Amino acid sequence: MEKSLLASAVICALALTTTTLQAQDAGTAATPQDQADVAALVNELQTLKSSYAQEVRRLRELDMQVQALQARLQGKVPATKLPSEPAAQPLASAGTTSRPQTAPNAGSEAGTQAEAEQAKPTRSMQDALLQEHAVFDRKLTIENSLSYSRYDRKQLTLNGFLALDAIFLGNIAIENVESDSLTYDLAARYGLSPRWTLNVDVPYLGRKTVYQKGGAGGSAAAIAEEQTTGSGIGDVSLSANYKLFAETGAIPDTVLTFGVTAPTGQAPYGIDWKVIERGDDQYVRFAVPEKQPTGNGLWQANIGASLVKTMDPAIIFANLGYIHSFARSFGDIDTDPQTRNPGRVKLGDSYYFGAGVAFAFNERTSLSLSFSDKLSAKASLRNKDTPWTKIIGSDANAATFNMGVTYALNQRTTMVTLLGIGLTPDAPDYSITFKIPYMF
Repeated sequence: MEKSLLASAVICALALTTTTLQAQDAGTAATPQDQADVAALVNELQTLKSSYAQEVRRLRELDMQVQALQARLQGKVPATKLPSEPAAQPLASAGTTSRPQTAPNAGSEAGTQAEAEQAKPTRSMQDALLQEHAVFDRKLTIENSLSYSRYDRKQLTLNGFLALDAIFLGNIAIENVESDSLTYDLAARYGLSPRWTLNVDVPYLGRKTVYQKGGAGGSAAAIAEEQTTGSGIGDVSLSANYKLFAETGAIPDTVLTFGVTAPTGQAPYGIDWKVIERGDDQYVRFAVPEKQPTGNGLWQANIGASLVKTMDPAIIFANLGYIHSFARSFGDIDTDPQTRNPGRVKLGDSYYFGAGVAFAFNERTSLSLSFSDKLSAKASLRNKDTPWTKIIGSDANAATFNMGVTYALNQRTTMVTLLGIGLTPDAPDYSITFKIPYMF
């Protein structure tokens, strides 16, 4: 910096000297020797200006190369060829009076390239966005994740009437359902090209549900409890991402998603239910499934879009999509183990949307905050030779607030921690997820 200021001062001094000499030359009678001295000084001044401009350009190029190399070593950008040195500009001729290209113009191109590199999401940002948005600069990523969800729902049933507007006459039944689920998910993402990626997700679920009921049969003090479990592979998903638009100016980075889910898990239809009775008085009598399902039993197709906009120092993202469930026939959809009732099942279509923001604390660590919601229509059943019947209470609205922290363990491995807090009764009370993506 001091050398640059000194060089500028020298140039200014030379320019002032030249101006003074020219002024003296214009105001007094100049001798041939004076004219020769002025011409020599002007030529020397032009030569110094040209040399100074070339040195500035060279310094800018070296600075850009150093920044790009540091970013590559820190994992910020992929390994690419460093910018080459521009060809040296020819020196101005000795007798010309036109100015050569100045230093700011010479460095504008280098500054634009450096800004373009800096505009790219950092490693920590890419790791955070990978949970909501496809990243296309990774050839192959294998992700192992483990998540736990807690669901607790209470329902009070009143069967009677009020006497004198204050006294309830009838039966009171309290039902409580507590569910815990642990899911291990193995996912792989492969980049076919700068615009296409393929994804596969294979989950394995373990579920435990506790059913509690009290007050049945007219006895509010009688309470019974029963729990059922279930484990196995879940529904496997295949999907593809396509980059529709790259982020430029006001246009956000836009990615389309196409996917299909196969019914590889245990379907909930046709699972026999068992009747629970407490002692001989049979005050408490209710039914629970013999085992818990691990899938929805139907083929599903989904289409969605995700958008990302860089707003320094943060990145804003949003997504929306649609899930369609295809009707499927089952040999038995009845819960009574003594009967067999074939039929068809169709889940209601679902719409999901969400939005959030991600902040990078540094090159390795980032924080993301988001909101997501999923709206599902009512499911329908149809027995043989009967019309479709909608199932009351099968529609859902599951809204969740999510907070995530990502930390890059090394150049290939990242740890992701996610916390989800349910905002509606249909969403889990809370969920905790740990993910470890590994890049090849």
